[in-house]
Amino acid sequence: QVQLVESGGGLVQAGGSLRLSCAASRTIFTINTMAWYRQAPGKQRELVAAITHGGSTNYADSVKGRFTISRGNAKNTVHLQMNSLKPEDTAIYYCNADWPSGWGQGTQVTVSS
Repeated sequence: QVQLVESGGGLVQAGGSLRLSCAASRTIFTINTMAWYRQAPGKQRELVAAITHGGSTNYADSVKGRFTISRGNAKNTVHLQMNSLKPEDTAIYYCNADWPSGWGQGTQVTVSS
């Protein structure tokens, strides 16, 4: 397994930006796919963005063009740059590793209208 710690959540007005970071307990180049998920109150957890070992990315339709997932300069970090935030982006955001597997504790993102 891999341990993951998220940071960077907070309260922002609609149209604003936030940058989430995920620090892994091992270099992310040894992890198959890193991803960000989110869960809003009363809703199921959903995939937001993912980046593979090879650098390929994919995004949920709802965030395409607004969010960017990337690997950090440190070999154990992944970031999620979120621009043009909307109130419907409000959720707890979780970092995930698929193999070796792991989930972070989550970080709250709240977008006010």
